[in-house]
Amino acid sequence: MLVSDLSSTLFTIAKDVKIQVEFNPAEVAEYRLIGYENRMLAREDFNNDKVDAGDIGAGHRITALYEIVPAGAKGRIDPLRYSAAQVTPAIGNDEIANVRLRYKLPDGDTSRLLEYPIARSTLVAADKTSADLRFAASVAAFGQLLRGGKYVDGFSYADVASLARGSLGNDSEGYRREFVALVKTAQSLTPQVDGQQQLGQQIGK
Repeated sequence: MLVSDLSSTLFTIAKDVKIQVEFNPAEVAEYRLIGYENRMLAREDFNNDKVDAGDIGAGHRITALYEIVPAGAKGRIDPLRYSAAQVTPAIGNDEIANVRLRYKLPDGDTSRLLEYPIARSTLVAADKTSADLRFAASVAAFGQLLRGGKYVDGFSYADVASLARGSLGNDSEGYRREFVALVKTAQSLTPQVDGQQQLGQQIGK
């Protein structure tokens, strides 16, 4: 820890970092931010430099994962009775989302704004993404399973371990392999309910 992560802890390269993602309703019917519940800001606070946010150190990377439902697909939420009858597409027919980033320099008090439209044409299949992103997805899925697995739709500890093993990448410190071992430990501590037990429980109900 002292050798690998000390510089990222001591040297701040950006402070009060805020990220805002806006999805094009013509392309995305539903979305859900995975994690970060305790770090969410009110929309009006994004441009307010007096509202504190997180700092980023040298070598740090921040990953935000969203679960999205494409427009026209079946989601988890029923449509509203009084919702707009027609959605006006966002500027640029190919845009699926727009990402805005605000940050202050370590010695600054005024934030700077960066903005990046995300084109639909840049989307790739899950198995074509980087090893880092796939590993981050496995960690997020593991966290959701530990919290009860409300939204994982049958994604199991074995699936998490398989996804993590396939995205070990350059694991020079062994952290990712240690994570796989942690997932296996959690799986061994989780009571397994076989088909007969599930059938018996349903009959009992």
